[in-house]
Amino acid sequence: MVRSYPNIVITGTPGTGKSTHSSLLVSTYTPSSSSSSHPLRQIDVGVVVKKEGFYTEYLEEWQSYEVNEDQLLDHLEPFTGTKAPEPVDSDDFDPQELALAKEQGEEAEERGGLVLDWHTCDVWPERWVDLVVVLRCDHGVLWQRLEKRGYPLKKIQENNEAEIMGVVADDARESYPAEAIVELNSQESGDVEENVERIIQWIHAWRQARGLE
Repeated sequence: MVRSYPNIVITGTPGTGKSTHSSLLVSTYTPSSSSSSHPLRQIDVGVVVKKEGFYTEYLEEWQSYEVNEDQLLDHLEPFTGTKAPEPVDSDDFDPQELALAKEQGEEAEERGGLVLDWHTCDVWPERWVDLVVVLRCDHGVLWQRLEKRGYPLKKIQENNEAEIMGVVADDARESYPAEAIVELNSQESGDVEENVERIIQWIHAWRQARGLE
């Protein structure tokens, strides 16, 4: 299978706005100005894990699930498109792969276009991922957001420390090529819209480079 839309990981410490970004991206992006289709698919991983039972236990202290990653990956694999076509100016460009990607309809399960919304990013196989967006936020703003969510103090402290230390960004850099990673601020009014527009422009560039637009 060869995907016709890029798979995008939107990750960050809890409270940085992953779901807000993902939802707006999926509802806003269209393949062209004349198209009314929305081929991207938001995968709220936490919801999928709970709905499908992809966990081994619930950790009461942290109010989170111990995820069965193998079950999760097996569930999502058919939707990823498995492989991305190479850019047309690449030495590895394969016209047959491009033809296969073009055959993918905007409703085809194998089209890719997954927007993987989760606080962890290193679980995804590199072959799945075309872009990793790491959302960053001032730790003071983050603390206030997590308080509003009703997080216990210990969980707020843990997440706040993780954001200060850049844990998620480090995980991304250890798991994916540097050129596939972008860090975006998500704390001021208007950041979400600006970030989503940047991602949409990147998607168009990705598809144009592969002869899909």
